[in-house]
Amino acid sequence: MNIEVTRINEGICSDPSAYVKAVNEDYLYKLKKIADEIVQNRNEKPVILLSGPSGSGKTTTALMLEKILDEMGHETHTMSMDNYFCPLSEEEKRLAALGQVDLESPARVDNKLLNEQIEAISLCEEIEIPKYNFKTSSREPKGRRFVRHEGELVIFEGIHALNPAVITVPDSKICKIYVSVRTRVTCGDILLHPSKVRLMRRMIRDKKFRQRSLRETMNMFDSVEAGENKYIMPYKHRSDYDIDTFFSYELSAYRNTLLAQLKEMNDVPELEDVTKVLEALEPLSSKLVTPDSLICEFIGNSQFKY
Repeated sequence: MNIEVTRINEGICSDPSAYVKAVNEDYLYKLKKIADEIVQNRNEKPVILLSGPSGSGKTTTALMLEKILDEMGHETHTMSMDNYFCPLSEEEKRLAALGQVDLESPARVDNKLLNEQIEAISLCEEIEIPKYNFKTSSREPKGRRFVRHEGELVIFEGIHALNPAVITVPDSKICKIYVSVRTRVTCGDILLHPSKVRLMRRMIRDKKFRQRSLRETMNMFDSVEAGENKYIMPYKHRSDYDIDTFFSYELSAYRNTLLAQLKEMNDVPELEDVTKVLEALEPLSSKLVTPDSLICEFIGNSQFKY
């Protein structure tokens, strides 16, 4: 799907609050349709796996889906697959600091434990959910005790959730969802690739929450994309549902934060199309982006938190 900058500007200029509300409601409508089918299959498939590349909005989508299912009367729990990472040895930590360890590899996931616990959850057996400490690259000695009760649902979200090398539970027991930006933004002869939208999301998020400069995030772009093309994209066809997480007002909401800094990075040719598209867009105040929007995962003030 493509959307023209002129069409976005029309929505922003006519009634920005109403435009934001309509876009948010359209995304909720898509999630509710999926929730209806999940409920229909809840007895056979009580576990939902949700995957997507970096900047796709998978965490917020999982939590939004949980809220919808809860409101439908079906208690749902969301878990991050990040907690199933294997601890790093001291030697691996040293190599990781030198950039010599592939931290995106599916081999980092303790798939034996993960699959055992998915099976146990399906059978309503009690488990101890691990807790991964990213500061120490190790697993906490004790996790959280959890048992799914009959009729409840569990969502696992993570970049490797659709990788058959990681998830070996039969498809008959799981529902699979893939989320990412699929819409391309057109501006004159520019066709902005969805990966550039996700890049902007990461730039906003990294600067706000990780004290990382735009240039640092940009320097990681090629390696992040390479990892996604190797480990994530090849398995998106395995999903039962494919969700486009693009919000047509989001680039306008990023404009005031990113544009001036991007202009200072005119030595990076890969950002020329991003800069030109942002220049052509009408700005949208972040104050008009309500906390129930997926975009708040990147700009802040989200109501959806673990």
